[in-house]
Amino acid sequence: MSQRGRHRRRKKGRVLRATLSGAALALTAAATIISTSQAAGSDNPGPLTPVTSSAEIGRLQLRENLADGTALDRLTGAMGGPVGVDTVLDGADHPMRNRADCDAGESAALPVEPAATRAYCWDGGDATTQEWRPQSVTTSGDADRDGRWGDDRVILAGWTRAASAADASAGEEGLARVAFIDASDPDALRYRWVLLVAPTADGEDFAPVHSRLGGMVWYQDKLITTAGDGTGPDDALLVFDMNRILRADAGGAGVGRSGDHWSADGHRYVLPAVGSYDLPGGTCRARDNDARPCFASLSLDRTSTPDSLVANEWFSPGGGEHARIWRYDYSTAGGRTGLLAGTARGVVNADEAYETEAVGLQGVLSHRPDGADAADWYTGHTPGGSDRNGTLWRQNESTAKAARCGSDPTYACWGRHTESLSYWQETGELWTLSGRAARGDDTGRVLYAVPLADVDGSVE
Repeated sequence: MSQRGRHRRRKKGRVLRATLSGAALALTAAATIISTSQAAGSDNPGPLTPVTSSAEIGRLQLRENLADGTALDRLTGAMGGPVGVDTVLDGADHPMRNRADCDAGESAALPVEPAATRAYCWDGGDATTQEWRPQSVTTSGDADRDGRWGDDRVILAGWTRAASAADASAGEEGLARVAFIDASDPDALRYRWVLLVAPTADGEDFAPVHSRLGGMVWYQDKLITTAGDGTGPDDALLVFDMNRILRADAGGAGVGRSGDHWSADGHRYVLPAVGSYDLPGGTCRARDNDARPCFASLSLDRTSTPDSLVANEWFSPGGGEHARIWRYDYSTAGGRTGLLAGTARGVVNADEAYETEAVGLQGVLSHRPDGADAADWYTGHTPGGSDRNGTLWRQNESTAKAARCGSDPTYACWGRHTESLSYWQETGELWTLSGRAARGDDTGRVLYAVPLADVDGSVE
């Protein structure tokens, strides 16, 4: 068994530009009959192929850049000091609809097999807006082993301002915000929006973060997100400190300081970036897997030693490129909570990586079953069509299997338009969300959970 199979790894890392300069950092399952035309994900991708070349592993290397603490403290002080996650939740002003109140289009986005045991739909305009799109999910189950942040159970959902938004100015395209969802009462979820921002180098102001938010992980006191359109072309990941949520005191569409007041595009709270991880060799390239990868989604693996950040890249379902999936260890050093493990020079190396023939990956999760020597990797395939279910594969170095649609011969049983994956270890639930808003006969948006044991049972 390889070192990768035994979960022994190293990693590399990078953070926002050290200066963070003025530019922005960057249920009942639907009773759906699956036709053979929907079985695009049924071609078995086979076992994972380990990436062993040092040159190929080197392309996954990251470099960490942490913001100046004095500048961050200056911004925090000027805005009246930080508020806690509990304060944001106390002001949650958007109720989520329970499964029974989701409409037919929203319910159609749920998986056929295995069935979702919990499902929720968004409030009012958030359910149908074409201006913003949900992309990623993480929970307090990632943040802490007991599944809570303080006394609260929390789900975070990352949304991005659509580049095609009709009413978006050039500066608003790609804005990133997070729904802080109070999930302490499973029958009455509520949420509040928090805008992601980047402080200026001197800490006197902040600017909007522009990011696709395809993936994010809340681990300990840090939130790490994919960057996409970050501060520079080589930004890969952004880092936020959950202890530095700040309160904006002015309305309006602007983002930043105006005299003695602070605006956040109409949002009450902002979360400033405190660092980034970049690709030291330059920008990523999403055309093939011979270059530095563009980060598509993220998840946490608590079954590795130490805990690790899992990442994947995305290629079109219609292409022939094999996507890479890989991981970085989290640091166990004092004073580095929630940051990746790296060298004294801030280099973070990944030493476990694979290629998968599963295509169109919107989310990847790694989980090692009790007593197993190696992890299983759950890879979510999303077809290109608007009315087609995806496929959830379970792969390792030996085999690939997928959840089946009961007696139906296909594997297109997973949800429609699913995005990133997150495993809540305390409850045993796999969380994900659908990213599209209904148009015509298209399916809608839903946040839902499936027990991982049910996924494995369906696979078996």
